[in-house]
This record gives sequence, C-alpha cells and structure tokens, in this order.
Amino acid sequence: MTVVQQSNEVPSVKIRFWGVRGSIASPGPNTVRYGGNTSCIQVTTDAGDQIILDAGTGIRGVGMELMKNLPAKCSIFISHTHWDHIQGLPFFIPMFVPGNEIDLYGGADPVSRLDLKEVLNRQMEYAYFPVRQAELKASIEHFNVKDSDEIQVGSATVKCVLMNHPVLTFGFLVKADGKSVFFTGDHEDPYNIYEPEDDFYEEYESLIAQKSEAIIGPVRGVDVLIGDSSYTKDEYPAKIGWGHNTFEKCIAMANNAGAKKLFFTHHEPNRTDDQLEAIIDDLRTRFPKEDGNPELAVAQEGLEIVL
Repeated sequence: MTVVQQSNEVPSVKIRFWGVRGSIASPGPNTVRYGGNTSCIQVTTDAGDQIILDAGTGIRGVGMELMKNLPAKCSIFISHTHWDHIQGLPFFIPMFVPGNEIDLYGGADPVSRLDLKEVLNRQMEYAYFPVRQAELKASIEHFNVKDSDEIQVGSATVKCVLMNHPVLTFGFLVKADGKSVFFTGDHEDPYNIYEPEDDFYEEYESLIAQKSEAIIGPVRGVDVLIGDSSYTKDEYPAKIGWGHNTFEKCIAMANNAGAKKLFFTHHEPNRTDDQLEAIIDDLRTRFPKEDGNPELAVAQEGLEIVL
C-alpha cells in the first residue's frame, strides 16, 4: 500500500513502515492487516540516503529490499536496546555482504556501562546466534549518541532527543529536503510520583514541565510524528511506569508539537486489527481534524508515505 501526500515542493522524502508492533512479534490472522513485525521504519531522502529507525523484526524486509541495489549503504538508529527494537538485526542481510556500509547509532547503557557495540555483540554470541558480529563481512561502524546530538547522514540530519522509558531511550528527529519526521521510540509522558499535598509535588511538576519542553521544543512544526501509543486510557492505570503512552497522550504530544500528521505505533501485541480500527474510529470522532488537531492514522506494515 502506498499513500502519497500531495506537495508542490521538490524534492521529496519517503517514509515506509516495516514493523509497527510492540514488545514481541505477533504474526497471525488477527494482525495481518496492520502487521506483526516489531519496530522498524525506513526514511529515504530524495538523494537516496537510507535512514532506518530501529531494528526490530521488520528490518529483515528492509535488508532484502536494499540487497536489490548493491553496494548497500545505510544508517541505523536504535532508539534503545530492548529486544523488540534490536532482535531483527542479526537477520539484516546487508551486514553479511562485503562492500556494504552500515553505520549504527544508539545510546550506551549507563547501568551495565556497555556501549552500543558491546550490547549488540552480545546478541550475536554463539549462545544466541550462529554467526558472531565479528564474522560479518560488511563495513560496520558503531556510534554512541547523547541527548541533542545531531548526525549528518548525506542530505539529512538526525537529532537525538532523550525520551522517558525504563532504560536510556532516544527519539529521532529526521530533517531532509525541507521535510521533518519525528519518531518517539518507546516513551511514556513523565508523571508526578508525589501527591498534591506532598512537599515536593510542585517542584516535581516543574521538572516534568522542563522535561516535556525539552522533548517538544526541537520537534515543533514537524510534518509527521510517529508516536508510541501502546495503551488505551482504560488500560493505562495497570501499566503506569512500563514506559509507554496512551493514544490520548500521544495526541496531546502531537498537538503541543503542532504536528501535521500523527501515526500511532508500537501496537500492543494482543491488539487485533479490528480493535485497532475501532480505537482509531473513536479517536477521529473525539479529535476531529477541523479542530486543529493533527490528522490521525495507524502505522501499518508496508505503508509508504511521500512528503
């Protein structure tokens, strides 16, 4: 499926969803329309620069596509190293082929004190996979990133934005050819750990406001926001602190950012296609586009948008 957004501007940027599921891959008849692969988004600039956001199981398909035009060159940005965001990387075929160039960007783990390369190396130890990372034939470079880092990828820039999740997690703002895309990665809006009557409640509220502005500030006016919306508002009370937003919180973020279009992603693995469609129908009724809210859409495996 291809959706083309009309624009009088040239050049253009293409966004393609290869994996939109959260937590664990969930193939089957109940997820066939929106997809069961875990997180992976491909951004292609007009110059052909390849930027891949996350390396969940969906990245296998990206690799097969890139193999059609060798040598392959791409930059992969890992929001964080939870399994559903890296588990497809060992099956990314371009890494096995001499002459291909692959740059990997992500955060070092401040708890284990392992950098990105060390974390990804462990995933490909013989105990877990038959081929070690050291045996891969492509030219592969690893780069540790920090909050507010801006990386030049050909004609595009990618800005790293520190998000809120139980581990160090980055969102990525991609700007190219006069267009912009922001992917939140896994994110839960910060919440106050104190009660209103507690001494530190107001101080903590101020910290939350600062954190929210640090996220929203760099992405104001973004063309497309792709946001973690794992839970409904009724599901959320049992999931507080798990590091994921509700659909409504995702809409609020898009509104604050002035995003033109919002795609919901990181679909809960037990959520069926029919349930997703019922949720989006309800949201479009409650948050109509004519009220100044962003256009709402569900991220769907295989969907391509042209900006």
